[in-house]
This record gives sequence, C-alpha cells and structure tokens, in this order.
Amino acid sequence: MLPEPSPALRESPCYAAAAEDTLPLSVLLVDDDQELASLLAEYLSSHDVTVTHVADGGVAVDRALAASYDVVLLDVMLPNKDGFTICKELRAQSETPIIMLTARGDDADRIAGLELGADDYLPKPFNPRELLARVRAVLRRAKRPPSSSEAVSKIVVGGLVIETGQMKVTLDGAEIALTSFEFRVLVELAKRAGTAVGREELATLVKGGPYDPQVDRSLDVHVSRLRQKLEADPRDPKHIRTIRGVGYMLARPG
Repeated sequence: MLPEPSPALRESPCYAAAAEDTLPLSVLLVDDDQELASLLAEYLSSHDVTVTHVADGGVAVDRALAASYDVVLLDVMLPNKDGFTICKELRAQSETPIIMLTARGDDADRIAGLELGADDYLPKPFNPRELLARVRAVLRRAKRPPSSSEAVSKIVVGGLVIETGQMKVTLDGAEIALTSFEFRVLVELAKRAGTAVGREELATLVKGGPYDPQVDRSLDVHVSRLRQKLEADPRDPKHIRTIRGVGYMLARPG
C-alpha cells in the first residue's frame, strides 16, 4: 500500500493541480464524424470525462448554452453551420473554453479559430491522449486562481485599470471583456509596463509553468485580439507595442 501524502504535500500547488486532473469533467463534442465521436467518447469516458455528442452545427450553440460544460470540442467543417461561426457565436455568450478540431491543421485555420476566441486547436488526426492533455491544460489555465498577492492587487497603467482578484479590466472607465487567456497576457505585460517582455518569457508567464511552444505560437493572435479591444486604432497601437526582435511591451503614458 502506498503511504498517504504528507500535509505539506497536500497543500502544495503541484498536488492540487494533480488532484484537479482526476476530477470528472463534462465536454460537448461537436463533430459530424460518427466513428471518431464514438472512439473519443469511449476513450474519454474511461478517464471520467462525460461526452455529449452533437453532429449538426446548426444546433451546436443552443446545446452548448443549454448545459454547463467544462470544455467544447469543436470541429471546423460541419453541416448547416461551420465551426468558425459557432465559435464566434458561442464566445459572444459564454466563456467556456473551446478547443478547435481541424482536419487540415494549416496556419489559416489555426489563426482564424484563435482570432474568433478559441483557446486551443488540435489538427486531425490526433492521439486521444493528447486531446485529453489539452483539455486539462486549457482548464488549468482558465481555473488557475490568482496568488495571494494578486487577489487583492490593482494594476494601474494610465487609464488602464486591472483588478486581478476580480479579473476585471477597465480602460478610461469603460469595462473591457476579455477571455481568461487575454487577461493573463495583459496582466503579465502590465506588471512589467514600460519594459519589453520576450515572447518566450511571456508564453511561460501566461502558462504558469514550463515553456510551451504552442502558447508561444498563439501569442500574436491573442495580442491582436487584445489590441482590437483596447486600441482606438489597432493598426497603430498606443498601448501594446511590438518590440522588434524581442516581444511586446505595455506602454506607460507620457
């Protein structure tokens, strides 16, 4: 019999994260490939993941909003309504994490999905183990609580105010709605306002763990979405600036 973990280990962030990864989950799979859906449902159910399957894109948004799902797995090519349209409509009404599934896996599909609010993408064919790992990784990023210092802090950069404990952002008094990923990117830049932050460093900070090339590759898309929400003219950004050869910087006023 294995020994019981010590109280110190139980209280550690690593132990908590490992325990979270064993919790039952509920996902909505939107894919018209019946064979793939059956295989995924069988594999995921063996890991305490309940799968609800929808094959018709035309009813996907209603089904996604009708129940509480941890993650939506969304194919791109669907009958009656494509995955990109579903992603856009769903993101406008819900913050449920979305992982796009694409048969082509090219940059155009990946970037389009991320720009519309998807949290991750996975090209077909894929290993079900990788899909499960990505589901849990997306949930860890979305649910990771702020540290004790972040929980009560407020970051102010000119007219930009970030209340980290409440995950609230206002610009010149107007509240800005951000996804959890966009919020983390903005917080890490705001903590270092006036200083260029390298892409690899920013990707590591946002993930809250070891460097992940997948996060790095999606940074440009998430920064572009942030600029759409924060800048008067996203093509001539005054807040989030690109520092050539380095990464990004949140500019201080003046």
